[in-house]
Amino acid sequence: MKNTLELKQVSKSFGGVRAVNNLSIAFAQGKITALVGPNGAGKTTAFNLVSGLLQPDEGTVTFEGKPISGKKPWEIASLGIGRLFQDVRLFKKMTVLENVMSAFKQQNCESVWRVLFAPWTEWQPEKSRRERAMALLEKVDLLEKADSLAETLSYGQQKLVAIARLLAADAKLLLLDEPTAGVNPKMIESLMKVVRTLVAEGKTVVFVEHNLSVVEKLADWIEFMESGTAIRQGSHKEVFSDPHVRASYVGNHKSIPKPVSVF
Repeated sequence: MKNTLELKQVSKSFGGVRAVNNLSIAFAQGKITALVGPNGAGKTTAFNLVSGLLQPDEGTVTFEGKPISGKKPWEIASLGIGRLFQDVRLFKKMTVLENVMSAFKQQNCESVWRVLFAPWTEWQPEKSRRERAMALLEKVDLLEKADSLAETLSYGQQKLVAIARLLAADAKLLLLDEPTAGVNPKMIESLMKVVRTLVAEGKTVVFVEHNLSVVEKLADWIEFMESGTAIRQGSHKEVFSDPHVRASYVGNHKSIPKPVSVF
């Protein structure tokens, strides 16, 4: 199976503390991988290293077979890696539709000459962007919210808008940081449905999540991290049947959900 993203012997320290320690991990194309582990395991730091917010002290990060270590965040985003942050980061005073449209590449309206002297050249691209944005909102089941201000949406709906915006930016790999945190149960089901649909259409998803019920329902593969490195990989059953994983992450095994069917 082809890997979309790979971290090879990656390390990152902060003041003598190794947040990521010789981490080697690969994420399969067209799959949903959960990155789980106790607080302080290095999951968010790993995301920051992939998205360019941090640079590794050692090791390399490759995307689609090409090294991306050392690139700026916007350069990495332009390659097709999109990240959903825990705090969502929408333009709250803009409409939902405007938020999605803002993510499209090559905004022609930046040309003052076109606006003043050839406005007809602007109308068609603007119409096309609007239609594309509406299609993306339909994909995340928010079409009826297109003209609503982003700040009026529930937290779960705002996360769906953020995902639509990643798609508008042509993201091929989506990094979702705690996608269901603070989201009501009904919206969690909607989020999971959207993620499954995107992967069925060819996207690759990696997500950090503490809700183990969501991990079990959504993940095709699990990478368990501890002390900055991946110590166990496999299915939900394989990973959480490991006594060390259970002791490290949850202590009391009763907090691990029993197997359930996916949808």
